[in-house]
Amino acid sequence: MRQLRKSIRQEKWHNLFSHYKIIAAFGRLFLTMNYSADIKKTDRHFLPKDFVVSNWESLEPFFKMLLERDISTKENLEQWLKDQSELEAAVSEDACWRQIKMTCDTQNKSIEEAFNYFCVHIQPNVQPYADALNKKLMSAPSLQELDPEKYFTYLRNIKKNIELFREENIPIQSELAVLQQQFGQISGAMTVEINGQQFTLQQAAKFLESEDRSTREEVYLKIQEKRLEGKDSLNDLFDKLIALRNTESKNAGFDNYRDYRFKELGRFDYEQKDCFQFHEAVKQHVLPLVNEIYGKKKIALGVDTLRPWDLEAQPIGTKPLHPFTTGEQLLQKTIDCFQQLHPFFADCLSKMKAMQHLDLESRMGKAPGGYNCPLAESGAPFIFMNAAGQMHDVTTMVHEGGHAIHSFLSHPLELNGFKEYPMEIAEVASMSMELFSMDYWEAFFDNADDLNRAKEHQLERVITIFPWIAIIDKFQHWLYEHPNHSHQERTIAWTHVLNEFKDDVIDYTGLEKNRANSWQRQLHLFEVPFYYIEYGIAQLGAIGMWMQFKQNKNVALTNYCNALRLGGTKTLPELYKTAGLTFDFSPEKIKVLMDFVKKEMDVLS
Repeated sequence: MRQLRKSIRQEKWHNLFSHYKIIAAFGRLFLTMNYSADIKKTDRHFLPKDFVVSNWESLEPFFKMLLERDISTKENLEQWLKDQSELEAAVSEDACWRQIKMTCDTQNKSIEEAFNYFCVHIQPNVQPYADALNKKLMSAPSLQELDPEKYFTYLRNIKKNIELFREENIPIQSELAVLQQQFGQISGAMTVEINGQQFTLQQAAKFLESEDRSTREEVYLKIQEKRLEGKDSLNDLFDKLIALRNTESKNAGFDNYRDYRFKELGRFDYEQKDCFQFHEAVKQHVLPLVNEIYGKKKIALGVDTLRPWDLEAQPIGTKPLHPFTTGEQLLQKTIDCFQQLHPFFADCLSKMKAMQHLDLESRMGKAPGGYNCPLAESGAPFIFMNAAGQMHDVTTMVHEGGHAIHSFLSHPLELNGFKEYPMEIAEVASMSMELFSMDYWEAFFDNADDLNRAKEHQLERVITIFPWIAIIDKFQHWLYEHPNHSHQERTIAWTHVLNEFKDDVIDYTGLEKNRANSWQRQLHLFEVPFYYIEYGIAQLGAIGMWMQFKQNKNVALTNYCNALRLGGTKTLPELYKTAGLTFDFSPEKIKVLMDFVKKEMDVLS
């Protein structure tokens, strides 16, 4: 998951917390093109070098200076933009570190208080200034002198932010920022006892790979029961979030939060109807492949019925994949893998290691999930995840590594706002890396059979994730179209959507109560609403990148890097075009890509 880049422009603050001859020429150029991971902290010229964000009183004078400055000439305006960007970066990085520290240790009250202090005492004061600065920019006489191509997406976002800003939403957004973090605190405290030892839910999941079916069932049920224990707390939290988000959207003049959020996320290039089309395409072209995958799994395990606790298991006598033991091993093996793919990719992770910008292993009191958080001043981002020694952790690590490389490549862009790339290209960066890196997974497996199994696991995951993406996205549309629903109505709606995308193989008999509550495991619903369809769109883009990679590695990697270096300076279709892709998630396109993945899976079988 890519953590949303933080920006001074007000709509971001409450979320705190990318013809053949040309391509071929780029492919040759890549062989000599140098990228450097020797990233350096952005120099300060506007702020004192030793300035630290501590309170609003020390921060406000810099906003006032920007608001009062003359920007009547092009030169003055461009320098003003650079200085504003510097301020953005400093405040953004401070906020990011507060959030990072809290997810790393949800039980530390002083860390929680520092995060809440920012949300309550700094963020609300920043937002009116952010709006005033946006309006100052858009009314500047010298604005027309700026390069329209260079600043198009930047100014488009500014206009959107002005349209969305409402003074009355500031306290709501502050409260949302605090409440959203409670999901991590509640989930991070969940543990289960197995063989007399306590495990986080992430750690416990490794037992689902056991060849002993009774062990798998026991652990699966313990995990589900633990989630049910937190059901009421998470339901109550979600009620508050939905109510606040609905009020926020109404204040801004929208019929519902869904429509407000689409605009806030900058979805300029697709609409709600395109999401509904995606849902139907998943049913038509993906579910048949999912049924085939699970049907083969059932036969391989030799079971009469395939149950949810069987999905990660291997046939009796086949040991679970064990790609690493410790977080340090995971990191070093990923660096070795990336070194073979391209040395620059490995250098990025090595730089982050040297800077201690990683927290990889699961432990008690740590928030669930994983993310890559860009750090606007430092340049090198921070990777957070919950590794427990499973194959899934390898996928997560290379996924977040792809996000990190995106951060490195876009960091040299002139303005902080230029680095605010769309999530639909951000996830192409990460998901493409999952597929690119497969050819070099010898770093994790020295056994050919294990390597083959790992690749099969990855491609199965590429396909089986699509129904879940469609489920989460479609459920969110219902939630915010019906914001005053009861818990019972929410459960009925969730169950209906879940069954709409259900495969024909897995037997869920007796698990209805757990299934009805299963939406609560998805942190995006709580922390970053409507950020999920991006995974589906980007997975299609990543498969397209992988098709290029299978034809010509150098061309594919060049297109990949060229797109990521653009940050958010181009529109989403233009970023996809630079990557050698078309921005298209129609049923016809999905069928072509699914057929390609199916063909590659058949080669491994």
